[in-house]
Amino acid sequence: MTARTLLTDELLAAIRARAAAHDAENTFPHEDVADLKAAGYLTALVPAESGGAGLTLQELSHEQMRLAAASPATALAVNMHHVWVGVARQLAARGDHSVDFVFDDVMAGEIYAFGISEPGNDLVLFGSTADAKPDGTGGFSFTGTKIFTSGSPVWTRLGTFGADRSDPDRPMDVFGFITRDGGGVTVKDDWDTLGMRASQSCTTILNGAHAPADRIACRIEPGPTMHPFVFGIFSSFILLTSSVYVGLAQRMLDLAVEAAKRRTSAKNSGRAYAQDPDARRRIAQAAIALDGLYPQLDRATADIDGLVDRGPMWMPQLSAIKYRVSETVQEIATSAMKAAGGASYFTKNELSRLYRDALAAVFHPTSEDSVHGMWASALLGPLES
Repeated sequence: MTARTLLTDELLAAIRARAAAHDAENTFPHEDVADLKAAGYLTALVPAESGGAGLTLQELSHEQMRLAAASPATALAVNMHHVWVGVARQLAARGDHSVDFVFDDVMAGEIYAFGISEPGNDLVLFGSTADAKPDGTGGFSFTGTKIFTSGSPVWTRLGTFGADRSDPDRPMDVFGFITRDGGGVTVKDDWDTLGMRASQSCTTILNGAHAPADRIACRIEPGPTMHPFVFGIFSSFILLTSSVYVGLAQRMLDLAVEAAKRRTSAKNSGRAYAQDPDARRRIAQAAIALDGLYPQLDRATADIDGLVDRGPMWMPQLSAIKYRVSETVQEIATSAMKAAGGASYFTKNELSRLYRDALAAVFHPTSEDSVHGMWASALLGPLES
């Protein structure tokens, strides 16, 4: 079956043409998001029976690669919106329709953001430092600081979590969804970073932000878990975020190839660097590394779409994909800069911007330490106390 696409070449060209200015000015790509919304891209994962485009996770992974090749920061800005739709889609496919309201919201034009990461909290999904105070009727009010909230200028719905400590002997993590206009939400204007600048992933302060009972997804014990809702977040986040960086790496490799064909070497009688053995090997090595990422992402996204049960190895294997992508994109970024020569060091050069964007990959979960810990536990058992 031919993969479906929502992103036309003309749309991607327009987004690429705006990317440099947004990076230089540290501004959010409002026009990009408006164009993507008009193209139906924000409804990509919503099932067709709910009115959406009905793309599979694998198809959206390919689309996110293409979008990232045009503007990595724009792809990242809408990525977390797709993550929450992906969670709802996975649950619905398993017969759990408790968060189908996500589909309704998205079809009504709402934009979702990711309020999970917290400063100094390397537990990420497996334990929150924020508070979730029960309201007595099944809802909760969230108080705490959330960081890296991509798409800060435009989100209207925030998926978040906090710890319910009403029973001190048994704290519980509570996952729910709040509205931006529902009170208790402050978005700081603090995103001034080395790369991924247009994503505007600002800090979000929650102070009693309320989610009613019908917007509470689950209440579970903290710690590593294969709970379907948490697994939905973990898998959708890992695979779609990795797709963004694979698309970025592909663009850097393409630019390196173009530069090698264009640059000439006085040492080699004016011949192009594409004829230089060292340059050829460097580019070939980058291409080989990148080539290995595509089948991993394709297999994993296909297995998620097919509801394949890999058992307890799912979490380590997903983490390994993200770690491998993070490390590989750094290698390709360095190789591409070398292949393009000194001109790539100037800020006006696209490679310069992409190089800075690539560095952001290491700050997304799962961390290098965490993925190695997962695999050590899977293979050797837990550490003895």
